[in-house]
Amino acid sequence: MTPNISDRKKKILAAVVTSYIETAEPVGSKAIAAMPGMDVSSATIRHELAELEDLGFLEQPHTSAGRVPTPQGYRLYVNELMEQHKLSLEETETINRSLQDKVREQDALMSEMGQLTASMTNYPAVALSAPAKSTVQRFDLIYIDANTFIIVALLSNNTVKNKLIHLPFSVEQSMVQKLSALFNAHFTSITDEEVTPALISSVERAACDTMGLVSILASFAIEILSQTASSAYLTGSSSLLRQPEFRDPDKAHRLLTYLGDQEHLRSLPLPQGSGDVQVFIGPENVAEELKDSSVILASYDAGDNTRGLIGVVGPTRMDYAKVAARLGYIANAMSRLLASGEKPPAGWGKLTIAEPKGDDIDSGS
Repeated sequence: MTPNISDRKKKILAAVVTSYIETAEPVGSKAIAAMPGMDVSSATIRHELAELEDLGFLEQPHTSAGRVPTPQGYRLYVNELMEQHKLSLEETETINRSLQDKVREQDALMSEMGQLTASMTNYPAVALSAPAKSTVQRFDLIYIDANTFIIVALLSNNTVKNKLIHLPFSVEQSMVQKLSALFNAHFTSITDEEVTPALISSVERAACDTMGLVSILASFAIEILSQTASSAYLTGSSSLLRQPEFRDPDKAHRLLTYLGDQEHLRSLPLPQGSGDVQVFIGPENVAEELKDSSVILASYDAGDNTRGLIGVVGPTRMDYAKVAARLGYIANAMSRLLASGEKPPAGWGKLTIAEPKGDDIDSGS
């Protein structure tokens, strides 16, 4: 049961926790007295620190050193004190402006590519951005009590993910510290595909983990690293209505409704190589809404081992060679632009048209 403590003690405890998180150094009374808004004498602060230590919220690593929070101190901070922190107006404006800039850049690029494809083929164009892969730059494990700790991950895209872990068994603080060091040594700067069973087993042996803690943390790492999805864009859908095959309103409505769903667009198969083109004709498309249509797709290299997709959807009566050649060139141009900022020379690259494989067809919808 948490004892009732005064507001002054809570204020001093919050100051200790905040300072210790920032510096990783024990916090003394003089440092606390110098903090803004702390209108209390050093002598009073020393007395309060001693009482907080007696209550189990703080501890003193060495006799002459300052105090550091205990798990009980962190628990009170998490439950009551850290909620008082609010972002400044400047911070929120900076975050919002940055996000808006990123969204605007991506939307503009994908929209322009879709418009170009639609205008060059006279068919509705689909564009999928490459998923932005991220890695973990640092893990922090905060021990709360014998059954609880917090895992915090700083990602390469400067986002922070955290999770409160409740365990059905007890774990020592030293074990949590060991896991933190091992995860920073072995699980940073890698993708979710590189979090393999062999890596997990290796870290389990290094940690002497027989309780499955490494697997719990690895699952969290895989979860946050795999939370990337392509953005899908559809351009020129009205051009479909000019095709004789889609003058039937019901038929056109079914197809346009299907294409209007981003999840359906994301399920389109990605051709194997950058610039490769795949053609799916009529019944080769698994989705019922596409069985009267042809889909031509090409992939582009977006760098960092990621690829995006451009394609068109139209009637089975289309000039496949012309459409495929234009799509292949646009995809190669995108690859060159994203990889080096260069424009491809005229006629650059070979066009490879691949027949859909069984695996590709099965992944259609």
